[in-house]
Amino acid sequence: MGIGTRRISLLDVVNAVGLSLLLFLAARALLGLILRWIGQARVLDAAQRVLFQKLAQIAVVTFAIFIGIDLLGIDLTALAVFSGAFGLAIGFGLQKTLGNLIAGLILLLDRSIKPGDVIAVGDTFGWVNKIGVRAVSVLTRDGKEHLIPNERLMTDEVENWSFSSRDVRVHVGFRVSFDCDLRLAQRLAVEAASVSPRVLTDPAPVCWIKAFGDNGVEFDLRIWIDSPEAGVGNVTSDVFFRIWDLFKEHGVTMPVPQRDLRFHPISETQSAPMTEPHQDGPTVNR
Repeated sequence: MGIGTRRISLLDVVNAVGLSLLLFLAARALLGLILRWIGQARVLDAAQRVLFQKLAQIAVVTFAIFIGIDLLGIDLTALAVFSGAFGLAIGFGLQKTLGNLIAGLILLLDRSIKPGDVIAVGDTFGWVNKIGVRAVSVLTRDGKEHLIPNERLMTDEVENWSFSSRDVRVHVGFRVSFDCDLRLAQRLAVEAASVSPRVLTDPAPVCWIKAFGDNGVEFDLRIWIDSPEAGVGNVTSDVFFRIWDLFKEHGVTMPVPQRDLRFHPISETQSAPMTEPHQDGPTVNR
C-alpha cells in the first residue's frame, strides 16, 4: 500500500503500533515516577506539588509525541498546510478547555486557591478537594462535589476563608427583654461561647449591644473558629443551646413579639346611617 511516494507495508503498521504502545507504557511509567517523587517532596506545599505535577504531565506527553514522530520517520513538512488548518480548528474548538487549563496553572502559580482551602463561589461553599485541568472540585458539607470551571474562579468574586489565616469570625445574634439585666445577659453569652469546644479562646468571644429593637434588646455575639471546613452552623447551634440553658438558669428572658389592639368608641354622628333625601313626588320646575 502506498500513500503518495511512500510505501507502507504490514510490517510498518505493526512496528508503528508496537512503538506507540511501547512509548505509551514508557511515558506512563516515567510519569508515575515523577508524580510520586513530586508528591513526596517535603520542600513543596500542596499547591506547588499540584502545579509541578500538571507541568510534568504536559512535558512527558509532549516529549513522548515528538519522540514517536521522530522514530516513525513522519515528515511534518508535507503536512504543514493541513496541520495549520487542523490546529486552527482545534484551537477554536478547545478555546474554553485551553482557557481553563491556563487559568488552572495561574491559580496554582499565584497560590490564591490551593487544595484544602475553604472557599465560597456564588451559592457554593466548601473546601477545595482538587484542582484539575478543566475545573476545581469543591466538596460541600452535604457531601456534594461541585466542579467549578477554572476560568470562573479567575473572573468571578471568590471568598477564600483560609487564604491568609484559617481563623474565621462568626456572628451569633439574639435578643433579650427590656426588663432583664443586660450586663448579666452579656456575661452569660460570652460564658456560653467560651465553653463551646470549637470556639477559640484567642481571640476571645465578645458580645455587644447591637440595637434597641421593637421587641427587645438585640445583641451581637462574635466568636472565632479555626476549622470552617467542619461547618459553621453546628457551632452556632451549640452556642445557642448553651445560651438558652444559661438564660433559663439565671432568669434571663427572651422577648415574645406582642401586638396591642385598641378599639376607639364611635360617636353618635359617626354611627348615624347615611340616608338619601326622600321625595314624595316629582319636582316640577316653574
